[in-house]
Amino acid sequence: MDFIIKRSPYTSLVSNLFFPLHERLKQHDSVAVRKQMEITQWWDKDRLYDFQLSRLRSFLSRVQTRVPYYQQLFTELDFNAASIQSLTDLERLPRLNKSIIRANLEALKSSQAQDLARFNTGGSSGEPLIFFIGKRRISHDIAAKWRATRWWNVDIGDPEIVIWGSPIELGAQDRLRRIRDRILKTKLLPAFEMSEQKLDQFLAEIRIMRPKMLFGYPSALSHIARHAEAKGQRMDDLGIRVAFVTSERLYDEQRQQISKIFNCPVANGYGARDAGFIAHECPQGGMHITAEDILVEIVDTQGNTLPPGQAGEIVVTHFATDDFPFIRYQTGDMGVLDSQACACGRGLPLIREIQGRSTDFVVTQDGTVMHGLALIYILRDLPQVDAFKIIQESKNLTTVWLVTKTNLDSELVRRIEQAFKARLGQKVNILVERVAQIPPEKSGKFRYVMSRVTTH
Repeated sequence: MDFIIKRSPYTSLVSNLFFPLHERLKQHDSVAVRKQMEITQWWDKDRLYDFQLSRLRSFLSRVQTRVPYYQQLFTELDFNAASIQSLTDLERLPRLNKSIIRANLEALKSSQAQDLARFNTGGSSGEPLIFFIGKRRISHDIAAKWRATRWWNVDIGDPEIVIWGSPIELGAQDRLRRIRDRILKTKLLPAFEMSEQKLDQFLAEIRIMRPKMLFGYPSALSHIARHAEAKGQRMDDLGIRVAFVTSERLYDEQRQQISKIFNCPVANGYGARDAGFIAHECPQGGMHITAEDILVEIVDTQGNTLPPGQAGEIVVTHFATDDFPFIRYQTGDMGVLDSQACACGRGLPLIREIQGRSTDFVVTQDGTVMHGLALIYILRDLPQVDAFKIIQESKNLTTVWLVTKTNLDSELVRRIEQAFKARLGQKVNILVERVAQIPPEKSGKFRYVMSRVTTH
């Protein structure tokens, strides 16, 4: 059985009346979907598997008759959606990637799709991807996020501060949106600029609002936490219940920093605007997949599906709607599935580890693929370094940007060069540069490592 969430009268009013009305006016069925998800999350593994298989079969059958791109593909492969007998039958279909979507944008729309909304990814790793989502898919993603929020004894209507950088959210701050956010007690702070003055303003806003939850990029929240610590500004007495982080890899030191300064647990979330709300961490530490809507596969560079415990690319199928289907969609992220059950008792399958985007990995001179953490650890604990970014331009050149308290001295540069060469190769050129600040990506994210060398 689920726990009872402790809500204030105002939060109950918003969660039970205003937000459901808001969703109904937008023609979203997120309320009903969330309530159903709060039942299915407790089903055992076998019952969830049967539920997934039934939904997948129905979803693929609709795709086969309504989506021109897949009508042709299924015919070429002699693939009959109604005859699939297991989830592994999905492996007979090729993976979907951004290039295929760009080349078949109209053919991927269902013939029965209505009210499709145009979206695009941030394009932090290259050209943005344009795609379309219908109201049913939006409803399911809202419901999945809402369910996960409630795991942490917070709900819609509890005060929330969002540190975000997406142009979509920031560009939508019209009058009606501001009124809605005021009712929901949600305040959006832009993550694009992290100057000392802005960080002071962020701390002041958080202290004034005293939110029950924070939401944002782990890099942004940890940056604010470090600034509070450096300023000697207490932020652990505000009653914050949880800090939700998403959209980037969450590093252990970021989790510790955020948790210590704001005196709250950190809940990791994993998803994307294109791929959906894939997984979220529960208070017992399990990273639960939204299995009612999403099937997650881990594949190697040759496209072979890997068993739990082995690392590979995360590939997702979102079967909430066939309006613009994402079937075996390559996320570009690397991860590991877990075959164990979570102590919380939920039957939802688990992702054991999310290792980051493929561009968070570097390639040594001899072709070995290595996680960027191997280089991050070299810089993270240097007392002279306040911030850094590592850019692998090629197998033969890696640039290191440093924000330091003092001018670079030759001994520090030599130590960094030696440590990087020991991991990347002795003949690799390491260019260490001191900069005034590390600029964020266009999305507002801060990335420690960026590799321009393909890992495939």
